[in-house]
Parts: sequence; C-alpha cells; structure tokens
Amino acid sequence: MERLKTEILVIGAGIAGCTAAITLADAGREVTLLSSGPLDAGNTPLAQGGIVYTAPEDSPDLLVHDITVAGAHYVYDHAVRFLATQGPKAVEEFLLGRVQVPFDTCPDGSLYRTKEGGHSIARILTHADATGRAIHDALTRVVTSHPNIRILTGCTAIDLLTTRHHATSLEFRYQLTNQCVGAYVFDAASGEPATILADATILATGGVGQIFLHTTNCASSIGSGLAMASRAGVRLMNLEYIQFHPTALFSRSERKFLISEAVRGEGARLFNAKGERFMAKYDERMELAPRDIVARAIADEILHSGEDCVFLDAANFVDANLKKRFPTIYARCQEMGIDITRERIPVVPAAHYSCGGILVDEHGRTSIDRLYAAGECACTGVHGANRLASTSLLEGLLWGLSAAKHIIHNADADHCPLSKRLQDAIPDWITSGKSENEDPALIHQDWVTIRSTMWNYMGIVRTTPRLERAFEDLRNLNKRLHTFYKSIRVSKASIDLFHGCQTAYIITTAALRNKESRGCHFRPR
Repeated sequence: MERLKTEILVIGAGIAGCTAAITLADAGREVTLLSSGPLDAGNTPLAQGGIVYTAPEDSPDLLVHDITVAGAHYVYDHAVRFLATQGPKAVEEFLLGRVQVPFDTCPDGSLYRTKEGGHSIARILTHADATGRAIHDALTRVVTSHPNIRILTGCTAIDLLTTRHHATSLEFRYQLTNQCVGAYVFDAASGEPATILADATILATGGVGQIFLHTTNCASSIGSGLAMASRAGVRLMNLEYIQFHPTALFSRSERKFLISEAVRGEGARLFNAKGERFMAKYDERMELAPRDIVARAIADEILHSGEDCVFLDAANFVDANLKKRFPTIYARCQEMGIDITRERIPVVPAAHYSCGGILVDEHGRTSIDRLYAAGECACTGVHGANRLASTSLLEGLLWGLSAAKHIIHNADADHCPLSKRLQDAIPDWITSGKSENEDPALIHQDWVTIRSTMWNYMGIVRTTPRLERAFEDLRNLNKRLHTFYKSIRVSKASIDLFHGCQTAYIITTAALRNKESRGCHFRPR
C-alpha cells in the first residue's frame, strides 16, 4: 500500500465503525474503513441478545433508571440521558430505515420485544439469537456497495499519528494542542507498514476480552485502540470495569460461546451441581440481576462446590420454542452433544465487555483534536461500573452516528483538510528491526502469561495481593516487549502482542489505583 491521504479514517468495522462510515459517506465524505481481518471478524456479529429500543409503556426516565442502577450509580447522567432520549430515534431512522435490519415481529406485525437482566420492562429488539449478525449483515451490504467508502481489510493499525509525537517540524510540535492526523498501518498483503493521513480519525476498535484466558470475544479484541490512544496521550477512564458475562457455554475452546442473557430473560433458571437453584441467596432479582452480581454468584458456587460449572435450565422454564427462539444457541449446543430442549446447559463466566475506555463526549470527541472514538473502545459514561444488557449495540450505533454528524457539521471549524506542510511533516514508518521473523514460541508463551495473569489476578474477584502481582508481572513483560518490538521487523503477530500487553498493563494499573469495590470492579480487600 502506498502512502494514502483520506478525508476520514475509520479504524474498526463493527456497528460503531460501519455506522459512522455510512453516515459520513452519505454526506459526500471520502471514507477509508480499516479492518484487521474480514469485515465480519469483530464482536458485533457475535452479539446474540438484542439492542435496546423502547416500548409503549417505556419512557426515557425508566431507561435512565435501569442503566443507572445496573451501572452501580457510577454513570455519567448526561450521557445516559442522551442515550435514553436519542437512542430509539437512531434505531428507527438508521437501523430500521436506512439499512433495514429485519428485527423479529409479532403475528400482528409489530416489533417483538424481549426483557433481559436489569431491565424493568421488555424493550429489546431481537433477530432470534443472532441480532448482532443481522445488524452487521445489513451494515455490510451498505458499506460494501457505497461509492464513497474505501474498504481496507487485512490492515492492522500500528500507531496513531499525532503532531506532538510524529511531526518532524517544530512548527507543529510547539503547538499547544495535539492533533491526530491518521495512523501507521500494517498491510498484510504487502507485509509492510504504510502511512494513512486523515483530516479526522475515528477509533472503533472494539473490546479487550482476548487479554483474558476465558472470553466470549473475537480474536481481534485485544484493546488495540486503548493501547494506541494511551501512547498518544489520550485521556482514558474506567479501564478497571471489565464485565464478565455470567453464562458462557462451558467448553475447552479458546473463545467461549455465549449463552445469551435473553435465555434468562425468557425464564431460564440457574442451578448448581447439587441441583439447587441458588440465585435467591445473592439477589432478590435472582437470574435477572445485573451481570456482575450473577457472575460473582456463579463464581462463588463453582468455588465452593469444586465443580467446573453451573447449569442453566431453559428446557423446563422457557415457554417459547427454544429451537426457533434461539436457533444459534440450539445448534451450537447440539454440536456439543447438548439438547437444550431436554437438558440443562453447562455454563461459566467469561470476560465479555469493557465498560471503560477512551473518554469521549456525546459527539465522540476525545481529548486530542481530530480524533474520535465510538463503540466498546470508548468510555461515554453510559455503562459506569457495569453495563446494562443490550445497551452496547445501541451505544455503538448512537455514538457512531454522533461522531459522524459532528465531523460533517464542523468540517470548516475543526477538521479543515490537513495542510500540505503538515502532511509533509509526517514521516513514513522507519523499520529499525533487523530480524526478519519473530519466534512464534516466544509470542505464544507471552500471550499465555498475559491471559493467565489477567484471569487469575484481574478476574471476577480482585484482591490487593493479586493486583500487585499482576502489576509487577505485566510491567516487567511490558518492558521486555518494548525491547523485543524494536529488534524485529514489524508483523501482525508482534503488533497484536505489543498492544495486548500494554492494554493488560494499563487496565491492571487502573484497577490497582481504584480501592473502591463497585460494580464489576469487585475488590473486597
């Protein structure tokens, strides 16, 4: 890939990235959409449960209440109100109107709505148990056919380009404000880094689950956006609040298959290895308590029983046709020899969602100029200390739209095209490493260290000794990887490892600093 200049660079092709790209392209902007793998390799297609909408008996105040309670009263009121008032309109106009997502309907033609843990009423739109897939397929159809969108797959962002860190001219280094002017990108096709300059950049890189031993997340969820933003000096917030989904299918696979919270929303109940329904001991809302409570309850039951898992019984407590309502879950469990219409499902918690991230305002603006963030990599303040079920897709949609609209309406004031002088002041990537190939065994072992450390010391329950051990181990590994990174020619494997280790380190640092036990940062001592 040759040096490239684009109006807007969008890094990440999930719901936030694709929504922003379509909105910008519809307004006539030239958009370059970057994906480290195929367009559907992110977390959005894996989302099963649904997306928050509204209902006849619903109100913004009621949704604000539910989000606030689930978020352990640590949410940003302004952002939650923005989501509650503007979110349903975004669903109607963009998902139902612009890209035409085929959400489930009732026999009378009205939209079907389900209820999940932490919600007062049924307000969630679904497409069976593959809502994220339906949304992403609709987005992809528009993205791939839009004349104003250039799609670059197999391209991994290495580093954000900023005037403070990369400009060779003192004219730009002495400026008080730092500006993001694009990114260095590794092109898998050529095997070389490339420079992409942009008038505005949107980070939509997704989550961090793959830095944990057990996760429901896709392979690319290593926190690359957080790592790049951290190096660029962007303000981050709430990194310690990692949500563990209570019910992932118990298996030995690298990525745990999610058993949607909607199954519990439809009435499924949890039982321990002794056959006891245990959630009443932990919360009066039982199976429909917020995720952090259910995850800790399951972890506690497993710890005291010595068993590998607990069990989710949908067969005896869900009135809906399980095969029809949850076809993806039914098929996957069948592959594992489990008939969910007759048997209980073995489940365990797994790292699922990052509630914090790159701090943004309601327009998706970060703390440096020309840089936006949306989706899971961003911290809007909506989720606080714990995410309410099915708000993530809505947040990604709304902030993707909002970032795009802000760029469109402020092009002259904030995002005038990069001057020729500034473009010329940004150098191309300089390869310093001498080794042609990294050692796969070393990279594999470093990943084992990162994931085991995060799972054992930074997992569902955290203590000061565990956090201190994680901090020391990851700090040492992070230092070693800086040296290693400079000694080799850059590759996707080395980029991912570098980003993953730095993400684990900054999340652990945030957790160690926060001594308050709240939401999914559970620190009893």
